[in-house]
Amino acid sequence: MRILPLGLSALLVEVDPQGDVLSLYTRLVRRRADGVKDLVPAARTVLVRVDPHALPLSAARAWIEQAAAAEPVPDAAAAAAAQVVLSIAYDGPDLAETAALVGMSVEALVRRHQETAWTVAFTGFAPGFGYLIGDGWSLDVPRLASPRTRVPAGAVGLAGAYCGAYPRPTPGGWRLVGTTDAVLFDVDAADPALLVPGMRVRFREAPAGRGRNSFDPSLAGADRVDSGRSGAEEEEFRPAGAAQSESRPAAPEDGAIEVAEPGLLTTVQDLGRPGRAGAGIAVSGALDRRSLRTANRLVGNAEDAAALEITMGGFRARAHRPLWFAVAGAWGPIRLDGRELDPYQAYEWPAGTELELDWFARGARAYLAVRGGIHADVVAGSQSTDMMAGLGRAPLAAGESIAVGLHPAVPIPTAEQDTWGAPATGDLDLVLAPGPRADWFPASARAALFDTVWTVSAQADRVGIRLDGPALERARTDELPSEGMTPGALQVPPDGRPVILMADGPVTGGYPVIAAVTDDSLDVLAQARPGTRIRFRHAPPAD
Repeated sequence: MRILPLGLSALLVEVDPQGDVLSLYTRLVRRRADGVKDLVPAARTVLVRVDPHALPLSAARAWIEQAAAAEPVPDAAAAAAAQVVLSIAYDGPDLAETAALVGMSVEALVRRHQETAWTVAFTGFAPGFGYLIGDGWSLDVPRLASPRTRVPAGAVGLAGAYCGAYPRPTPGGWRLVGTTDAVLFDVDAADPALLVPGMRVRFREAPAGRGRNSFDPSLAGADRVDSGRSGAEEEEFRPAGAAQSESRPAAPEDGAIEVAEPGLLTTVQDLGRPGRAGAGIAVSGALDRRSLRTANRLVGNAEDAAALEITMGGFRARAHRPLWFAVAGAWGPIRLDGRELDPYQAYEWPAGTELELDWFARGARAYLAVRGGIHADVVAGSQSTDMMAGLGRAPLAAGESIAVGLHPAVPIPTAEQDTWGAPATGDLDLVLAPGPRADWFPASARAALFDTVWTVSAQADRVGIRLDGPALERARTDELPSEGMTPGALQVPPDGRPVILMADGPVTGGYPVIAAVTDDSLDVLAQARPGTRIRFRHAPPAD
């Protein structure tokens, strides 16, 4: 077992090739320490994310080592995890070809698939997508040479040693052997993902005329099964951070704001969905959290209230009742019925008047907070829009109405004493902490990372930011099994051009992470426009 750093608030625990990731994950879950924010199992690793103020990385290392060395509970994962039985119709377009590739008849492959006891090893790729490993499943199924641009929801596929079911339409390169209409991801459920790490899964061919998934109490070992898990099991294997934090206003007023022009991109964002990466759900939330918190404080909201994240400007909206608002983050002309206003101040927004945030001159994202908070449906504990996974309210469009909550009890404060400046227009100085796969790169590439002045490319959004500059050479070119990722992770794909994962980025990935942007620097990076130049410097030691 190796414990590798991933930035200043996460550790990647690499299990011996002969080791059992789920066994380690189960021990960590059962002995969970205060300050652990997320546990993300993957193919050969478990990612441990912590609050370094509550659990320093040195203490987290000691806790991991103690948990790994502890005596396992006999058959802990098998005894504690529930079993879900999914009905499947073996009607996939690749079924016959897949059987031929592995040297079996279609009937033999179907029988083998049904008789295999599967376990959710880890999640990723998309919320609710579980990578299933089979007990005794020795088949190695090659992926499609050319991935499909769209795989329908419910498709069941095979790839390598894994089986998986697609919870929503996405691109994909797995070989499709069947279809299930199981609800694999339910945004209205307390725990939206049906399949979570450690859960056991069996497939049964759907009877004629019946396609729904079923739950078998005898197989789950529970007297009563209504969600695939007994009450005790649900508590034991609840994804980290799954307790709901309903921050929506109690009695919102619909139609308080009408969007005239949404600009390039306007989404609803709060502080996101931390603690759910183990279920395949990204953190999401405001990219510049400092500006979101500031805008909310200026109008008397709680810091985690939802606001509008406006990218590059061009936003216009009309109030249908009297409101108060404040804008923080990127700088550009702010006009209320044509009257110029300043950022970082609270203003009255009279009913019937139009507020305009013109195209920004400096920075990329501004946060429009309205007293009472923007109101949107809570999905997996947050009102945030996740652009990659499609969670939360869709980006705003012209003519849409926005609900606003009732005024909070806290009065609008006096102006904050901090001196607020416009986002930087020159080179950005960002801090990099060590990554778990730095040893996949020669010393020359590690030096180039800090010696180069990088440029933010046009491929920059809420999922990730690709940098233009020299290609970073890799010392190792073999494929890296999927492992946990965090916002700020600096991945290097085969072309050598670094990509920094942002809040909507995937929770697992297969490109080596050479370093990670620190948490504070991520807020700075959120204001980087295409063409912005970036320099990296080394972070001080974590502990």
